[in-house]
Amino acid sequence: MTIQPRGTDLLMRLMSSAAMRRDVLANNIASQNLPGYRRRDVQFEEALSEAMSKGKSSEELSEIEPEIVTDWFTETRADGNNVNAEEEASMLRENRIRFELYAMIMKSQHGLISQAINSDR
Repeated sequence: MTIQPRGTDLLMRLMSSAAMRRDVLANNIASQNLPGYRRRDVQFEEALSEAMSKGKSSEELSEIEPEIVTDWFTETRADGNNVNAEEEASMLRENRIRFELYAMIMKSQHGLISQAINSDR
């Protein structure tokens, strides 16, 4: 029997999305001097938030997957590249904080379960 706190699946998916975003942002920074490169990002939290605000069921929410999207709207430099390394680095820091927050919540939930199990001994 598996004991999982409510929301563990969601937290794991949020952590996975943050890990994917880290890789995408790092790739953007690495490609900042590549002519014609368009920055990319991961969309997940926005889609999840929108679905939750519409009252979607847990099953429907579980079908939402992180998606890598290309930014076609940000203005480009003369070489056709639209990466701003400072902005990417800032987003990378913000993403790291989110990942750490998700990990802390997960650890806290598992700590509470362990505490409840061990309190009966």
